Amino acid sequence: MFHYDFYQKNIRILGVIAILVSLGAWAMDWLDVVYACPFCQVQRTVIGLLGVLMLLASSHFIVKYVASVIGFFGAGVAMMQHFRGWVRIHKGEFSWYEPFYLDAFLLSAAAMFILIAQLWIICLRDRHIP
Repeated sequence: MFHYDFYQKNIRILGVIAILVSLGAWAMDWLDVVYACPFCQVQRTVIGLLGVLMLLASSHFIVKYVASVIGFFGAGVAMMQHFRGWVRIHKGEFSWYEPFYLDAFLLSAAAMFILIAQLWIICLRDRHIP
């Protein structure tokens, strides 16, 4: 599981998982489980769009370029949201959201990891792997 080939061989399954994560996060927004956060909405949308590109399992440079533009936008938004949490920490204004696992500070960090992983999987795709 910790070898790069595992992720390339299962890129379509990972794409489906990313789409399900995106739809699940949107469902929580639509059902008012979480507050409507524009940062979060961008991140969950980009995770889903990159999931769709992962379903293509293409190594074409256009797919990689589009994934990079979309992915860097989503990662940039996640970084801005996460940095705002660090600013609140340094000002002494930070407090955890209840329940803590829905805290924007933690979720934006998770989004950064997910988005960058998706980009690496898409952009380092080798055309020789089926």
